[in-house]
Amino acid sequence: MGSAVRRFLVLGLDGGTFDLLDPLMQAGDLPFLRSLAERGVKAPLRSVYPAKTIPAWYSFATGLDPGELGIFGFTEPVGAPGESRIVQSFRPAEAVWDRLSRLGRRVGVVNFPMHTPYPVHGFILPGMFSSTSSTYPGSLRAEVEGTLGGPYPAELPVFRESERAAWVASATESVRQRGRAAAGLAQRHRPEFLFALFRETDRVQHQLWTELDRPAAEVPEDLRQFWRTVDAACAEVDRAFRASGGPAVTFVISDHGHGRIESDFLTNRWLAQEGFLVFRDAPVPWSRRLFARLSLSAQRVPLLRRLSSRIAGFLRDGSRGDLANVLIGDASFEGATRQIDWKQTVAYSYPVPEGIYLNPRNPRLRGTAREQALVELRARLEAYPDARIEVLVPADIYQGRHLEHAPSLLIRVDGMRTEPRMDFAFDQPLIRDRPRYFCGSGTHRMDGIFIGAGDGIKAGGAPGTVRLIDVAPTILDGMGVPPPAEWAGRSFGARLGLPA
Repeated sequence: MGSAVRRFLVLGLDGGTFDLLDPLMQAGDLPFLRSLAERGVKAPLRSVYPAKTIPAWYSFATGLDPGELGIFGFTEPVGAPGESRIVQSFRPAEAVWDRLSRLGRRVGVVNFPMHTPYPVHGFILPGMFSSTSSTYPGSLRAEVEGTLGGPYPAELPVFRESERAAWVASATESVRQRGRAAAGLAQRHRPEFLFALFRETDRVQHQLWTELDRPAAEVPEDLRQFWRTVDAACAEVDRAFRASGGPAVTFVISDHGHGRIESDFLTNRWLAQEGFLVFRDAPVPWSRRLFARLSLSAQRVPLLRRLSSRIAGFLRDGSRGDLANVLIGDASFEGATRQIDWKQTVAYSYPVPEGIYLNPRNPRLRGTAREQALVELRARLEAYPDARIEVLVPADIYQGRHLEHAPSLLIRVDGMRTEPRMDFAFDQPLIRDRPRYFCGSGTHRMDGIFIGAGDGIKAGGAPGTVRLIDVAPTILDGMGVPPPAEWAGRSFGARLGLPA
C-alpha cells in the first residue's frame, strides 16, 4: 500500500469526552464509534489552553499552538482596554487542507468555524459564525440545500429551559442534516481529505451535562437518541467517504473534553478586591447588586429558584435587546470601563476570561515594575484560599513567539471545574452555589477524544495521550506529505502503526 494514495476522513465531535462516550458505547448506543475503536485505537487527546473552540480547532487545523497563532479565545483585544473583536480567521497560517490543496490533493471542509471561505482544490462549507455565509465554490450552498431539501442548518439558538424538548429535537435534526450534507459532498466530490464538524455535541453538553452525567440507562431518552443520531451521522459520512475506494483512515477527534461545572470565579471582582483594579465609582448599579443577592438567596428555595431562572431567561432573551441593562443595570466588563481608573489600575481580565492583562495605560507599569506586578499577581492568585488556582505564563506553555495579543498570565481554576468570568454581576469573586440560570451545567476539560482506524493502523494499539496539535502532522505524514518544519505539532503516526 502506498502512503501517497491513503485518504483521510476527520470527524469532529466538539467537546467530545470518553467520560460520556464510553458508557454510551458499552450500552450499545454508539455502534459505529465502538466498532471504530475496536478496529483501531483510542486515546485521550490533549487540548491547548485555553481549551476553547476557536484556539483549539485553529491549533488542530494548523499544527500551531495559540502562541504561534496569536489566538487565545473567541475574541481578541483591539484598541483600548474593554474593546475587542471576534477572531477573524486562523490565517495567514496554513491549515492542513491548504497544504494538501497546494499539492493538488482534493480537499473538503464542512462546518469548520470560519467567517469566510477561500479558494481550495475542493470545497469549503464554513460553520458556526453565520448560517448564510458564502461557500467555496459559490454554488456549494445550493448543492447542499438541494441534497437536504431545505436550508443548511444554522447554529442552535439560545437554550431556554422551558423549551428544552424542542431544543434537543432541533439539535438532533441539525446533526442528521449535517451528516447528510457531508456525506453527499463526499459522494459527489470524492475528496482525498475531508473534515466534518458536529458542533451540536458541545452545545448539548454545556446545557444538559447534569442529565448526561449519569449511568447510560438513566440518561433521558431524547438525549440518548441525540447521541445515536451523532453516531449514525458519523457512520453515514464514513461510508460515503470510503465508497470512493482505496486505502482510507478515519479519525474521530474533539477540540477539548467536557465535564461538570461546579462554580464561577469572577476574576475582575477578585482583582478589584485585591487592589489591582481601581474604580472611580461603583462599577455596578445598586439594582444589579440587589438582584444578584436575591438570586443567590433564591437558590436555597425550590420555588424561588425556578422563578429566578424564568426571570433571568426573560431578561436574557436576545429579542428584548438591552432590557436587562435598562431594568437592573449593566454588569459587563465593557459596561464598567468608564468607571475604571486606568491610571491606577494594574491589571484586568478581558477579553479572554482565562487571561489577566497588565494595564498598558498605567504610566508606572514599566520595566521592572511590570515584572514585580506579575510576581505579586501570581503569588496572590496561587495563595487564594477558597479555590485552587494554577497560574500559567504564556511564554512557558507556548512554543510560539507571537504573543503580542496574549494575556500577561493565564489562570486555570479547580482543574477547570470552576469557570473564570469577566463580569461584575456579584459582590464576591467565587460563586460556589451557582445559580441554575447561569449558562448550562457543563464546561470544558483538557482531555478530549481520539479514535482512529483504517488502512495501516494496528488494532488495539495504545498510543497513550496524544496532543491536538499533533493530529494535522500525523495526517500529512500518513498521506505522504512532509509536515512543515515550523509546525509545533509532530506526527504520532508511528505510534499508531501507520506506515509513512
